[in-house]
Amino acid sequence: MTAPAAVDHGVSKDGDVMLAAFFPVCLYYVYVSPLFPAEKPAFRRFQPKNFQHVLALMFAVEEINRNPHLLPNLTLGFDLYNVMPSDMRILKNPLAWLTGLDGGIPNYTCRRGAKAVAVLAETGIAAHTGMLLELYRIPQLTFGPLDPLLSDSSQFPSVYQMAPKDTSLALAMVSLMLHFGWTWVGLVVSDHQEGVAFVSDLRREMQEHGLCLAFVELIPVQQRFQTALIFAPIFRIVASAASVVVLLGDTASFRNFYLAYYLITDKVWVTTSHLEFANIAQYFLLNTFHGTLIFSHHHSEISSFRTFLRTATPAKYPQDIYLALFWSLAFNCSVSEADCRTLQGCPPDASLERLPWHLFDMTMNDGSYYIYNAVHAVAHSLHKMLQHKSEAQPPGTGGKVVTPHWQMHSILKSLQFANPAGDPVHLDQKRKLAAAYDILNFWNFPEGLGHTVKVGHFLPYDPPGQRLSLSEELIEWPTGITQIPCSACSPSCGPGFSRTTREGAPTCCFDCTRCPDNEIANATDMDQCVTCPDHQYANAEHDRCLDKRVTFLAFKDPLGMALACTALSLSILTAAILGVFVKHQDTPIVKANNRNLSYILLISLLLCFLCSFLFIGRPNTATCLLRQITFALVFTVAVSAVLAKTITVVLAFKAMKPGRTMRRLLVSGAPNAVIPICFLIQLTLCAIWLATSPPFVDTDAHSEHGHIILLCNEGSITAFYCVLGFLGSLALGTFTVAFLARKLPDTFNEAKFLTFSMLVFCSVWVTFLPVYQSTKGKVMVAVEVFSILVSGAGLLGCIFVPKCYIILLRPEKNSLKGFRNIHIKSSS
Repeated sequence: MTAPAAVDHGVSKDGDVMLAAFFPVCLYYVYVSPLFPAEKPAFRRFQPKNFQHVLALMFAVEEINRNPHLLPNLTLGFDLYNVMPSDMRILKNPLAWLTGLDGGIPNYTCRRGAKAVAVLAETGIAAHTGMLLELYRIPQLTFGPLDPLLSDSSQFPSVYQMAPKDTSLALAMVSLMLHFGWTWVGLVVSDHQEGVAFVSDLRREMQEHGLCLAFVELIPVQQRFQTALIFAPIFRIVASAASVVVLLGDTASFRNFYLAYYLITDKVWVTTSHLEFANIAQYFLLNTFHGTLIFSHHHSEISSFRTFLRTATPAKYPQDIYLALFWSLAFNCSVSEADCRTLQGCPPDASLERLPWHLFDMTMNDGSYYIYNAVHAVAHSLHKMLQHKSEAQPPGTGGKVVTPHWQMHSILKSLQFANPAGDPVHLDQKRKLAAAYDILNFWNFPEGLGHTVKVGHFLPYDPPGQRLSLSEELIEWPTGITQIPCSACSPSCGPGFSRTTREGAPTCCFDCTRCPDNEIANATDMDQCVTCPDHQYANAEHDRCLDKRVTFLAFKDPLGMALACTALSLSILTAAILGVFVKHQDTPIVKANNRNLSYILLISLLLCFLCSFLFIGRPNTATCLLRQITFALVFTVAVSAVLAKTITVVLAFKAMKPGRTMRRLLVSGAPNAVIPICFLIQLTLCAIWLATSPPFVDTDAHSEHGHIILLCNEGSITAFYCVLGFLGSLALGTFTVAFLARKLPDTFNEAKFLTFSMLVFCSVWVTFLPVYQSTKGKVMVAVEVFSILVSGAGLLGCIFVPKCYIILLRPEKNSLKGFRNIHIKSSS
């Protein structure tokens, strides 16, 4: 095969209006000999993805020329030149096109007519040629990824980028991570302006949604093949716990790293359509990129483009040298060395549709779509410009219309239209919308026949929660992964556990901590446990709240039943003792120490035992109001009766001495006045209590796990302790008087029994106070009932049981004769 001309001018089509196209169609691999320093091309390597761009340009031009409503009296033509962005000779072809030195002979050109009205170029090429072409104010329309540098209208006022803004790419990828629960993700980007900006955008979006970057690897754009530099980031990727890695960059940036990536087979790659998997699919020995998720700009399908590709052959387009060369490589045809266009030995049914995906993709890629829109943008601009001309443009050489290219800027800057597929096209950078994305899944099965399958889409302008749509059943994961992979720094904290961030670690690295009592975590990876409402409690697993059971000191409870039986037994015993005293009321032991006071004390003790039943059972308003008031009043009567009996003993002893006035007090019944006085004082305190803050029905949801305890709230704690304080003071005074009278000599002196009974009474209630304060719920109620029964039983047992023993079992001592015999024996 002969070497190409000085200018790689491979495709052209004549027309009234011409376009210049600088496309990276194929690479030249050259060698330099020391003997022959001139560069000699060794062979060409086509870029399948970029070769489709050539066909897209041809398709768009033909479609416009067939359209009777768009440029009806003009035809579009183009001149296409092969230019590589990474080639040091990148300005060679643009300069040759500008100066007309297509064949390398000064002052001679075979180009037809005037210069083109616009230039179509790949973004990487436009970044180098933009300043040169800006000198001539030639409109340049780019079809590669959006370049922020070219968006600066002050430096590149003549450059119009067809690609939409990628401002929503980071949000789209984060939405994908949230959908699958990937919280620990790696990032590998090209070390250029767009890559650094994307790192910042992705980091910000991930932080807002609680996701973390496991690592960030910046790949130098112009990195020579050095094993240490290439494999170092690969080893870090393999060692990372992140199962998902985001790749961002173009094919040229990652060219030296593709071989190294083949060593990684257990990672899910997330990338964009800028990476050309078709160029590396033939090396898929380990299916490294099988299952990759690709974000591609969303655009409508142009159905007629597939038909055009199906019918595109070298015989149909003999002027296209690139099509002939690609045909020879794809179908093993021989090419004539005379013109590099004549093919021999090709299969009769050769067609682009028959080629595998990695050689040629029949689906219009992003670059081809933007070329298609760029050609239509030029056609719409020319159409509007010619419509507004007041005079017809005089034809130039060969009958072409001479159209000054600088006049197109005013229309291109504000141009907006709908392409034949119905998609809106905006050339004004400020009015461009953020891109919507199709999510593609790369399948490489059978091996080497890779292709992409659309599995979802992301629409940034939909409401949150509805932007991402995925068909998970269509997704093929990497080899060896049968279900949705997990990518997290720490295992998820299941229900019942909350996340505790490790000190100095990212928020995605955490430990799982069991929820405290009465708190739950009913979802995965909760930052904090939630406290159950008062009417509910946490189950044993701490993953849900259960309704509490209402409980109280019921008669059916073992404790309530025991207390009720005890109270009933003591009540029956008190009534029996009262009956014994009434039956033997004329005996000396009953008459001693005031028989009426004994009756009052027995009746008050009977009421004390019976009032215990107010504390047992379901509380209600009536029982809450009566229980403490009744307890306070009847115990006041009982203790004041003991005090009256003690005073009676003292007065009776003092009255036996002649000349004493105590006899009058004893005969007048003055000790009995203690009872109504004390009763009235206690009644006053209770009335104040009821008037200010009476007891009421309340609930206790915290004392007993899983239960809500119904109880009586005392209302005013101050009033409650005032009532208890008066009762305690009365008991202490009674104990003091009885203690002082305990040794008075008399046969039926019960001062010792009164002293001991009040000692028991005071001991019970002194013990009651701290126990009452330290208990909660129905146990507190049981403590109070127990104190009532024990203190009442102490009074009953110490005062009346000895007397009943004499009355019932030793009746001989309960008479005057027995009394005299006892007195004589004691005197002897």
